[in-house]
Amino acid sequence: MLEHFKDLVREQRGASMVEFAIIASLLFMVTGGIIDFSLAFYQWNNAVKAAQVGARLAAVSDPVSSDLKTLTGLEGGALPGDPFPAFSRVCNGASSSCSGGTYDLAAMRTLIYGRGQTTCGTLGADGYPGMCDVYSRIAPANVIVTYTQSGLGFAGRPGLAGSPGGAVPTITVQLTGITYSLVFIPIMIGSATMPMPPISTTVTGEDMRTTN
Repeated sequence: MLEHFKDLVREQRGASMVEFAIIASLLFMVTGGIIDFSLAFYQWNNAVKAAQVGARLAAVSDPVSSDLKTLTGLEGGALPGDPFPAFSRVCNGASSSCSGGTYDLAAMRTLIYGRGQTTCGTLGADGYPGMCDVYSRIAPANVIVTYTQSGLGFAGRPGLAGSPGGAVPTITVQLTGITYSLVFIPIMIGSATMPMPPISTTVTGEDMRTTN
């Protein structure tokens, strides 16, 4: 019995095959990781650019919280010329609602698809893309738009053609609930998807009027 065990320990046949299997497995894992990391980096960059596009559109388009179009700052008793009262509106595309305001679906679609569009991959008359034209996996449910008083403007500020100037908010466009589209890493970790961390971009509002 002992002699058989010693023979088994000294046996060298098949060693090269075992070594190759180990090295090949490690090589495939490293190669797959590099490919997926490159894909993830590409998708992350696209999502960041899409958030920037959405924030820029939000600054020059109708607000998703539609009450901001007519908000003058005088509603709470402030006098013309007083500092604009503090306010905050959080508009969530997943719940189609705005805290403290009225959700405007058309305004959200402008951010996602571009002006005058309802699908990805087409540009409006202005030739400017929407968020999903930059990263096609973005839908309204992935977008949260937050408007907060920036300290700019004043109560009763006049606007174009004598209309109320409205607020001059700080606008934050955030992407949430997006997953990476990968090949190898989900298999290696035993998960079908990998969530992308939230991405946000902040700008200062400008005229906030949609014109096609």
